[in-house]
Amino acid sequence: MLLGKVKGNIISTRKHERLVGYKLLIVEPYYGNKKDTLIAADRLGAGLGELVLLSQGSPALKALDNDAPIDAVVVGIVDSEPDKG
Repeated sequence: MLLGKVKGNIISTRKHERLVGYKLLIVEPYYGNKKDTLIAADRLGAGLGELVLLSQGSPALKALDNDAPIDAVVVGIVDSEPDKG
């Protein structure tokens, strides 16, 4: 799992049929290299600036439960920001 901050939305007029109903979010890793920004499918309603939990790879596909062509999915919205230590 990965912790990340929502930096924006991807607006798509056409997308794979198994991604219909999902927002596509630009998510920047909370820890590590900010250049590793990724796109994640979201059905929980995460908004700009929110901290989210992401699942990636094969577990992400299981979270979507529909074999959609995606590498990351939002599986939680974090209520309070952790210490960066």
